[in-house]
Amino acid sequence: MPAFVTFGRILFAVLFIYTGATKLFAIQATADYIATRVVVPDVIAPYAKQVETATAMTTPQLLAIAVGGLEIIAGLMIALNFGARFFAMLLVIYVAVATVLFYDFWNQVPPDNAKMLVDALKNLSIIGALCMIIGYGRTTRPAEAAYGDV
Repeated sequence: MPAFVTFGRILFAVLFIYTGATKLFAIQATADYIATRVVVPDVIAPYAKQVETATAMTTPQLLAIAVGGLEIIAGLMIALNFGARFFAMLLVIYVAVATVLFYDFWNQVPPDNAKMLVDALKNLSIIGALCMIIGYGRTTRPAEAAYGDV
């Protein structure tokens, strides 16, 4: 059983490592897509301007780098089983926010929203897998403790 769990973690982490690397290799395209969906709130706009001035990058570009880095680091940590629960929690928050911001299937009519709905459901499945990683933890449990007297 532990070998399957390890193999499953590695295969699952490949998704985040690949998508994070894709975001980092195409930062401008990712930033352009983020700019169409994310608006900086007025409360933090002055701070965002200061960061933009200091880094000479736009907020969407900084978000693209942050998201790509998060996906790669979290994917590697889950694959290596080092801080897997913490990084799985971060990814739950990230995937939930990304699903709400980028998959607005509820604003489309039913035949046209099928692809977005399926993509949102895939993200929901990913959140479920991340919750299993959070619940399973770092150590392996014997079958009796995991499944009771079944």
